[in-house]
Amino acid sequence: MPVKKRKLPDSEEHGHKCKITSFTRPQVRGMKPNGTERQFSSKKCLAWFHKYAGPEKVVDPEAMEKFCEDIGVEPENIIMLVLAWHLDAAKMGYFTKDEWLRGMTVLQCDGTERLQSKLEYLRSELNDAAAFKNIYRYAFDFARDTNQRSLDMETATSMLALLLGRTWPLFPVFRQFLEQSKYKGLNKDQWYNVLEFSRTINTDLSNYDEDGAWPVLLDEFVEWQKTRSASRLPYVPNKREGERKLTAETKQLT
Repeated sequence: MPVKKRKLPDSEEHGHKCKITSFTRPQVRGMKPNGTERQFSSKKCLAWFHKYAGPEKVVDPEAMEKFCEDIGVEPENIIMLVLAWHLDAAKMGYFTKDEWLRGMTVLQCDGTERLQSKLEYLRSELNDAAAFKNIYRYAFDFARDTNQRSLDMETATSMLALLLGRTWPLFPVFRQFLEQSKYKGLNKDQWYNVLEFSRTINTDLSNYDEDGAWPVLLDEFVEWQKTRSASRLPYVPNKREGERKLTAETKQLT
């Protein structure tokens, strides 16, 4: 999860949940403690939070780096985005006390070792199509500046690289298209449709329906990519040109 430093939101915003309502909050499976495992402690969980929280009673970007170091995960690792989704964190780079207690309680994590034991579970959720879709949609508002309705292009491409870079073969080409395009950012409709496009459209774009309900941005990407592909095709002479060439070669031999 890229740590994006921004102005610390006020206390009222700290208690405000992420605005996306079209996805389901995570339901943790297989997290019930067994007979040999001690019970979750809210007191320990709160003390764990205060280990990182500053005077504003929030884990800020600097403290987030220390937290990531302690659990053995790079801040840019996608697992941090999955964790933020579980905490329902409203802003990139910040965890509030309410978010921490709510999410860690669901995960039954009240300390570093317990969270480390859940890291593989968090990663496995990326392989669940429904969970991944929810995480992807959550990422839009999570990474978006409060006063903006769209993701700026730098942030959008970074988040797309994190989410789709390893699984969508066309992503490098799509990123190149975005970087040379007129677009300065992606709105929510475009963001949602990029995921659907990556899941349903063939890499050769052969099943793309130009009359479908795709955003104009994706229409332009398909046209741009097809033009590029056509310009790289080897030259194939037609039948008449081939006959003329053969006749000329025959005359040279005689």
